[in-house]
Amino acid sequence: MEMEAKKVKTVKHAEPAGEQTSQVKDATDMAVERTIMAADRSLMAWVRTGLSLISFGFTIYKFLDIQDKQLQAMGKSLPDISSPKVVGLLMIGLGILSLVLGTVENLATIKSYRRQFDIKRARYALFISGIITLIGIVLFLGIVFKLNGLS
Repeated sequence: MEMEAKKVKTVKHAEPAGEQTSQVKDATDMAVERTIMAADRSLMAWVRTGLSLISFGFTIYKFLDIQDKQLQAMGKSLPDISSPKVVGLLMIGLGILSLVLGTVENLATIKSYRRQFDIKRARYALFISGIITLIGIVLFLGIVFKLNGLS
């Protein structure tokens, strides 16, 4: 006994033109929103990388600075290339560069979408990126000039 498969036909009901246009606009708006959120997530990844480099650089600076003082007390010193100032500044500088590049990339992405779409989203990730960049610059300058309270 063979069973025949029944073909099921689906009938699409015609939608008024206004509803279809509204659905397309809603789908486009949601796609733009997802893209903006993805750009902000990418920026936050840059921020995590930059913050890690800055904090690691400052920690290395402080550790090597203490190590250098202990070695100087014994009449020895670290080579100039591995001086705490150079290593710390290099790491902090890379962190700041990471933050700047991530911010520039984010701004370019958002700018290209703003030309085409109306974006009314708050830019908290951009704000956080700016604050951490400023903190990194202050730490960088604090090491360069050995400001009291920062080093």
